[in-house]
Amino acid sequence: MKIIIEKHPEGYVAYPAGIQGVVVGEGNTFEEALHDVQSALRFHVETFGREALESESPALDAFVAEAVV
Repeated sequence: MKIIIEKHPEGYVAYPAGIQGVVVGEGNTFEEALHDVQSALRFHVETFGREALESESPALDAFVAEAVV
């Protein structure tokens, strides 16, 4: 599973790419955010079952690009 981790002035935010629903982790460090989102994903599976994480179109890869608007 691909996890996106963003660095913000207030800390880090992590979320899985291509997953339906809201599963987010936060932390003061990269590692804390990753651990938090992993915990949230485990809770999501325990609550809704593994099929809740299945996607008809899973993210094969994730990219970051910059664009001028």
